[in-house]
Amino acid sequence: MINPQDVHGAILHEEIGRRDSLIRVSLKAVILNDEGQILVVKESDRDWWDVPGGGLDHGETIKEALARELYEEVSMQGDFEFEVLLAEDPHYLETLNLYQMRITFLVKPDVMSFEPGDDGDEIMFVDASIYEDSELFNEKSILELSRLAKRVLN
Repeated sequence: MINPQDVHGAILHEEIGRRDSLIRVSLKAVILNDEGQILVVKESDRDWWDVPGGGLDHGETIKEALARELYEEVSMQGDFEFEVLLAEDPHYLETLNLYQMRITFLVKPDVMSFEPGDDGDEIMFVDASIYEDSELFNEKSILELSRLAKRVLN
């Protein structure tokens, strides 16, 4: 059982008898190519694939954070359009001892040119069905996000 007082980001306002929770916001990007394949990245020091993205820094806009993370992981440059694809309920991340909410966006770059960035070891466009039998949460979600993005686009 998680003791809420021990979780990073819990703020107790004793003077008003209320506790607020700060939640880390993770922004993820689904980018599909003309063949309907999804862009995935294997980040530095990780042994699993995921869609590119990362944490929203304090003071950043969503577009600024997406641009930064996409540059860091897949060297994406230039402008892009984006729309919310999925917003998940906050969940506890034991490894960081905090709550995180993941918001995934369908991103449409003006220029479809990618290569591994400073934070990405490998990148590739794949048919998401290759993750059908994966037992890893991130890889399993690639398939679900790809299907959702294709429904939104059609």
